[in-house]
Amino acid sequence: MSPENSYSLIVIDDHPLFRKGVADLISMDSELILIGEAASGVEGIALATELNPDLILLDLNMKGMDGIETLKKLKESNIDSRVIMLTVSDDEDDVVTALRSGADGYLLKDMEPEDTLKCLHQASQGRIVLCEKLTELLAYALREEAAHPADLDQASLTDREEEILELISQGLSNKVIARELDITEGTVKVHVKHILKKLNLRSRVEAAIWAVKEGDRRHHH
Repeated sequence: MSPENSYSLIVIDDHPLFRKGVADLISMDSELILIGEAASGVEGIALATELNPDLILLDLNMKGMDGIETLKKLKESNIDSRVIMLTVSDDEDDVVTALRSGADGYLLKDMEPEDTLKCLHQASQGRIVLCEKLTELLAYALREEAAHPADLDQASLTDREEEILELISQGLSNKVIARELDITEGTVKVHVKHILKKLNLRSRVEAAIWAVKEGDRRHHH
């Protein structure tokens, strides 16, 4: 485990130059510690399983096993690392696919270094992180796609579910929500499943964005 107040990372990317850039960036931050690098998905999964880092930075377009496939395998394994996509692609489909496949964040390689570090800190605290310019894009994509999600007032969420939805919309992970509400992570997962089903949404990221929008709608009424 990493020392108190610091977070361990590994980077999975098939460009040596980019891995070097990430290593340089992370060395500027005393709370983030790079503990491993991998040049392919297969190598990355082996490394992640061995080291169980707090955060994994994962490239999307890699030769061989691509980022999405690697992401799915990481999520199926029993590590509890948070996986952040770090990629050049701001393609809407890529973003949505990654988040649906369980990514805990999606950052672009051309972000300012300090913004990237800020996002990594937020991610290490259990928040879902998205590059600013993607939030708009994603909200739009989801609005188009989920033109008919249930209305909160008709969704008949229980008080507990409303409470959990509120925490999801702050970008908190199940683990953090469980701590916050003093219930088990398993219980939170069950609640989240019910919430998504009632709201006709497919992932907690959609629920988060939906809840934020719904909140805005309610405040304006």
